Amino acid sequence: MTLNNLKVGDKVKIMGFTKEHTAYRKKLLAMGLTPGTILTLKRIAPLGDPIEISLRGFSLILRKNEAGILKLEKVDE
Repeated sequence: MTLNNLKVGDKVKIMGFTKEHTAYRKKLLAMGLTPGTILTLKRIAPLGDPIEISLRGFSLILRKNEAGILKLEKVDE
């Protein structure tokens, strides 16, 4: 599952990263997007990009294609 499949309010757990875009993977790791982290999709811009996610007590704005390298698993509340 990727962030493109989510609706506002959905909670997911980061399971890992896709194989491509290794340079951007390092940036996501530095921003706290590590495997095992639970995040919530907070908002989607009117035209669909960027998106706002919430994790570890802060909000982060990402482009959909950048966040698309995250492998996610839905978390039941």
